[in-house]
Amino acid sequence: MRPAEAFLAQILDDAPQPVVARCGDADDLLRRTLAHRPDVMTVDVRMPPGREDDGLRAAIEVRRREPGIGVLILSQFCEPAYVMGLIGEHPEGVGYLLKERVCDVAAFVNAVTHVAAGGSALDPEVVGRLLGRRRRGDPLDLLTDRELAVLAAMAEGRSNLGIARSLFISQAAVEKHVTALFRKLRIASADTEHRRVRAVLTYLRHQHRRAD
Repeated sequence: MRPAEAFLAQILDDAPQPVVARCGDADDLLRRTLAHRPDVMTVDVRMPPGREDDGLRAAIEVRRREPGIGVLILSQFCEPAYVMGLIGEHPEGVGYLLKERVCDVAAFVNAVTHVAAGGSALDPEVVGRLLGRRRRGDPLDLLTDRELAVLAAMAEGRSNLGIARSLFISQAAVEKHVTALFRKLRIASADTEHRRVRAVLTYLRHQHRRAD
């Protein structure tokens, strides 16, 4: 096991959620995940045997067969296309973090927990890349800079309180911005957490189509 993998394994061993299996390659990952059906799987994009996108492809196959299993992808590079390939038609329970974020142990464990519960945890750099691809006629043009910042923080899996602290505004202001962006993106009334996932994925999907 490489040093980075050993460090990650130690973090997960110390986390509240029990680790049911560790996998050495993508084939083993797919087999064991389908056998154990955990709440969440943490996957490196580049895994043996090919060390290209083997881990990502295994994760996509898991979501195809068992969409209720949360998937948190770790990657060395910022690849928005990977996010879109993973999301598919089932946005709930998806996370994508750059490996450097793992150094923030509390944030990483929070991302694992959030994805396991059906939420999303998207790396802010990925969100920034997608925001940077906005084009004329993009529905995101309807959002103010502050609403975009709230949406980006929401994509990181932050609660309203967490967003307020990161942007140095009141929680009431965050709630106002969230309500406004739901309205502008035409996210219909539904379960609050579900609306948050839909809001994030609305612009992710839109930007992916525009980029193709």
